[in-house]
Amino acid sequence: MISKEKQKFIRSLQDKKTRIEEWLFLVEWEKSILELLKSNFKIQNLFLTENFIKKHEKILEKVNYETWEDYIIEKISTIKSNNAWIAIVESPKNEELEIEIWEFIIVLDNINDPGNLWTIIRICDFYGIKKIIASKETVELTNPKVISSTMWSISRVKVFYTDLEKYFENLPTWEMGLGGFWSKNFPIYWAFLEWENIHKIDFDKKWWFIIIWSESHGISKKLEKFITKKITIPRIGQAESLNAWVATGIIIDNIFRQK
Repeated sequence: MISKEKQKFIRSLQDKKTRIEEWLFLVEWEKSILELLKSNFKIQNLFLTENFIKKHEKILEKVNYETWEDYIIEKISTIKSNNAWIAIVESPKNEELEIEIWEFIIVLDNINDPGNLWTIIRICDFYGIKKIIASKETVELTNPKVISSTMWSISRVKVFYTDLEKYFENLPTWEMGLGGFWSKNFPIYWAFLEWENIHKIDFDKKWWFIIIWSESHGISKKLEKFITKKITIPRIGQAESLNAWVATGIIIDNIFRQK
């Protein structure tokens, strides 16, 4: 029988402050656990019911876990329909991402809606984009809604949280090549309402960034000085704007459609 103290600790991981202090987060939902077991994430504790164990007996042969009653897992889970398993997992390290040649990077400025973040992560995973750079104000990667809804795309898309102003200030300008030093420019695009039509832009560059900003918070003026090109999704109807994940999907699709 699991102690009340342990149950209380697991429930406390639903709180952002505890997740940050403990550097741990919860993973729930059947598909997520199967993806988790195939990933490089380090599992601290895995709690399963007898039914789940019988269903995935072969997969769990070399996995350490504890067996719990269905009603306990259902009681402490953040997902109402979850009566099968819960995992306590170590949070990924916030490591700076090295940008490689021909790489396309999504930058998130103050995206604090979990729904926007998890959808953008899944869009990036779908299109093969492996890196996201996010402002410190952006919702945390280990938010329960983000974890449960990304369908474990977080194991394939890395997110680095940083001060975006300092990040762009410190971008390298020159790099050593075969013939000496050559320019290493990073085009930085930003989606505005009335600027250059995205359908008419040639995105065939070696490196580039697309900054996606929060519709509710508006544009961060401190980043505007770094923009090399302002772009827009042409509006045909009457809607004033698009939310962050919709705009991200349209922009990415247009970029890859040109290749």
